[in-house]
Amino acid sequence: MTVMQTAAGTRPNATRTDLRSAGPPRPPRPDGQDRYTISEVAALTGLSAHTLRWYERIGLMSHIDRSHTGQRRYTNADLDWLDLVGKLRLTGMPVADMVRYAELVRAGESTYGQRRELLESTRGDVLKRIAELRETLAVLDLKIDFYGDLERVRDREAT
Repeated sequence: MTVMQTAAGTRPNATRTDLRSAGPPRPPRPDGQDRYTISEVAALTGLSAHTLRWYERIGLMSHIDRSHTGQRRYTNADLDWLDLVGKLRLTGMPVADMVRYAELVRAGESTYGQRRELLESTRGDVLKRIAELRETLAVLDLKIDFYGDLERVRDREAT
């Protein structure tokens, strides 16, 4: 079962945007394939098998379908979800908030407002981090210019 499926096995009315990030195109996947082993998902996502199992254990991913031998079988929708989770991780969103977001997605349309609020809060945090990084970049640029000027003066004096 993917994160968008309910216990009854049906999907709530959700758009593809609920399942994945809206960023650049996802990495290529084998044509026509919609079942992946944990090692294939690890190779496609860069996540370890341990991390994938942990995501499932903490509820960040719903129950993952299993083969008749008990082997996890991920779908393209699961890969889309992992892409979104990766983006949320990059924002610095706490794992507890990511799990909460996953729970809200699984709960269906009635949680759109709560999801939006959670994402807006995270967006605010990201904007603060961007401002801090811009300030840090400005300091680095000043230092780089300072040392470049010193080297130019030294080189002129040496000639």
